[in-house]
Amino acid sequence: MGNPRAARIDYIDWLRGFAVVGMFEVHCYDAWLGGSARQSAFFHYTQLSGTVPAPLFIFLSGITFAFIAGSMRRKGADANKIAARTIRRGAEILALGLLFRVQEFVLGQPWAPRTDLARVDVLNMIGVSIMAMGVACWLVRGRVANALFAVAIAAAIAMLTPLVWNRWSPRWLPWYLESYFNGVHIFGVPQPWLFPIFPWMAFAFAGLAVGFFLFSPWASEHQSRALAIVGVGGVAAFYLSRWLDSRPIHLYSVYDYWHTSPCFLLARVGIVMGIMAAGYAWCRWGLASAGFSPLKQLGQTSLLVYWVHIEFVYGRFTIMTQQAQSIWSATLGLVVIFVAMVLLSIARTKTKGRSAEILSWIRRLPQAAAGD
Repeated sequence: MGNPRAARIDYIDWLRGFAVVGMFEVHCYDAWLGGSARQSAFFHYTQLSGTVPAPLFIFLSGITFAFIAGSMRRKGADANKIAARTIRRGAEILALGLLFRVQEFVLGQPWAPRTDLARVDVLNMIGVSIMAMGVACWLVRGRVANALFAVAIAAAIAMLTPLVWNRWSPRWLPWYLESYFNGVHIFGVPQPWLFPIFPWMAFAFAGLAVGFFLFSPWASEHQSRALAIVGVGGVAAFYLSRWLDSRPIHLYSVYDYWHTSPCFLLARVGIVMGIMAAGYAWCRWGLASAGFSPLKQLGQTSLLVYWVHIEFVYGRFTIMTQQAQSIWSATLGLVVIFVAMVLLSIARTKTKGRSAEILSWIRRLPQAAAGD
């Protein structure tokens, strides 16, 4: 942990891994629990905890964007080059999100409807958010100005979400485009299980603002203090959201705390900031600094393990019968998924950059077999 940049990467990897494990948990119990277990308080709490991983993933995309933009600026890249690289990267992730939907559609036959191809999932939203952050950082130059602009955009998205969901829905758009704004899909009304711009992109811009602070010259020299400030700010944001929610006057005619309320979004941003501070402390002073960390490992290949685990939990290759398991059997399945994804992640990092060597070894196998 002596190298500040290495430490920073370590705790970000750990946080990604933490988000991945959180998704494993909520997906496994949602897919597999059945009968009375599905009506239990245990299931309720597993789904409540599932409100954290997706915001953390999207928030971290903003953190990573700030790191890349700052690194490019230090190397002399101008705003046009930074925007071009980041927008291209966002487009690549959006393309991967669309490809993932194609895979799910093909493997889900004959049951999957064609409309699933246009479903707005978390990868789609991360890709769109990265492109939007690239545009924002091109429009406004300078680290401090970028951070303030990001806060303003996050706040605007949060405040507009109830209106976009309930009054200003862009009905004039085809449903597959409208869904990117309010998650209507084919149902005509917003669906809370999707990931539209309103409110989800706000997490990316909140992460961008925090990232510009964390990668500032002062914070780079005083990491522990900077992360402590982030943690305290997260606690303050959480309690501010509770205070605002308790006020007798609300700004919106339709007040849905769990889906559109700016107060709930602020609370989740506060929780994510607190998790960031805790993750940094765990990586610097806790067991994660002592040796191999499964969460750091998963964080290094978060896209791969997210992509693969879905098929073994929800998809054609599910390892357990859907909605038919007890809490104990579903927990066993969760452990199996966790171990398998850690092993897959290790295999990926061990073989990364060695594709030519592995291909050459495979080509030699027939010759070795003939020699035997």
